[in-house]
Amino acid sequence: MSANPLSEFASFAETLVDASREIILGYWRQDLEIIDKADESPVTIADRTAEARIREMIEARYPDHGIAGEEYGRVRMDAEYVWSLDPVDGTKAFISGSPLFGTLVALLRNGAPVLGVVDVPAMNERWIGGEGLSSRLNGKPVSTRRGHPLDLATSGSTSPTMFTGADAERIARVHDAIKLPVWGGDCYLYGMLALGTIDLVIEKGLSDYDYLAPTAMIQAAGGIVTGWKGEALGIGTTDSVVAAGDPKLHAEVIRLLNET
Repeated sequence: MSANPLSEFASFAETLVDASREIILGYWRQDLEIIDKADESPVTIADRTAEARIREMIEARYPDHGIAGEEYGRVRMDAEYVWSLDPVDGTKAFISGSPLFGTLVALLRNGAPVLGVVDVPAMNERWIGGEGLSSRLNGKPVSTRRGHPLDLATSGSTSPTMFTGADAERIARVHDAIKLPVWGGDCYLYGMLALGTIDLVIEKGLSDYDYLAPTAMIQAAGGIVTGWKGEALGIGTTDSVVAAGDPKLHAEVIRLLNET
């Protein structure tokens, strides 16, 4: 293994999303059977086929590693290394024919995300980064935007329906303080943040497989991702995340979200 074991894992992670990309694009904009899961979120045969293939590849290469996937559950969660899988993040976008869906693959070491891949197959764009590995988009280094004050910041969220009740009041405080709120994008928002074209991503109602890959990738790009209370993220930590390109901006948003 190389001096930085994450280099080997990163190379393997790219083979996982290569395999997933081939499967998923074969179903995109096709006539699909849509299945409603217990949580009422839609799933397609693309999600399940892609995750099954990824899991087979992990089991064959690293049989001692744990796996936590959206579609097929969890195994060996006490392992030092655990793979977190979301084969189609943005299923509603996928089934609507939008290109802004992606495959998320994260590797956790002792519970902390240390490697993340955000692959957007229909756009042919892939972000990858981790501990000791600079964040890259299609092989080119990227970094988050620093130094933008709060009143000039752009913040992205997938949908306003994420925020209800007191959470709607919290996100409104942030939106009142910034220059531009934008809606839509699912995991693509995190790629934009790593690229430095937006400053914040604020989301609610997520599962851990939605944010673990972006967390590692954005941290490698110079940003920070936590829960709404500023807590570090791991398996099952929270359903609410704040990602920022600038630590100072992140601290200001955490303060606004937690005002009483």
